[in-house]
Amino acid sequence: MIKAMSTAATGMVGQQMNIDNIANNLANVNTTGYKKSRLDFQDILYQNYRRAGTSTAIGHEVPVNLDIGYGARVVATSREFSGGSLRLTQQPTDLAISGTGFFQIQMPDGGTGYSRDGAFKISGDGRMVTADGFFLVPDITIPQDATDLAIGLDGQVNVMIVGSDTPQQIGQIELARFINAPGLSAIGHNLFLETPASGAPITANPGSDGLGILDQGQLEASNVSVVDEMVNMIIAQRAYEINSKVIQTSDDMSQVINNLKR
Repeated sequence: MIKAMSTAATGMVGQQMNIDNIANNLANVNTTGYKKSRLDFQDILYQNYRRAGTSTAIGHEVPVNLDIGYGARVVATSREFSGGSLRLTQQPTDLAISGTGFFQIQMPDGGTGYSRDGAFKISGDGRMVTADGFFLVPDITIPQDATDLAIGLDGQVNVMIVGSDTPQQIGQIELARFINAPGLSAIGHNLFLETPASGAPITANPGSDGLGILDQGQLEASNVSVVDEMVNMIIAQRAYEINSKVIQTSDDMSQVINNLKR
């Protein structure tokens, strides 16, 4: 009975982590550019009592194994990078990526982070920054005498200058993509970091080299579906209850054995 208890305990631990992951998805349902994640489960090693193909005492061959598993474990967190719906804001510094790609963000340590959050702001010196004050890469600086900001589908940044009737190009926004985006490391602040599993970033202008285009005045919503997460939560809750029932049943069976009289 001890084996059944420990096996069921692995299921309870896994479902607890599953609930934690679902809670994180639901907590970020309104987070701009958030990508939902799911847990991947894997069965644990098996104790083999008899292997298929071995011979019995009367010379027959055993057709199947006789083995008992030791439960399940969580082996990975898979992030789903499907696009979220676009929300109109009409703010000229709000950008949404329609398709594949990440904004490149300069981190405080000089490294580069990657984000789907296009809710950019203008700093005191005119530079486009994130809500945390991290600079957009390549650097885009809006002139002090600019009266209008226009960012094209291809990332070209133009402004109207006081006293001029001709738009002036001041920069070019580039996006990055990865051969294995789920291999990126999430660090919070709507940012990801490159890892050996993600591969090196491939950078280009929006709309080229497999990258999506930019939509000015819009933001990408989270791709979390509340209905799906609620269903997943019910399934995880029932799985947790069933595993706890296995422990209770194993304890009852142990009690019966302990109460046997000679």
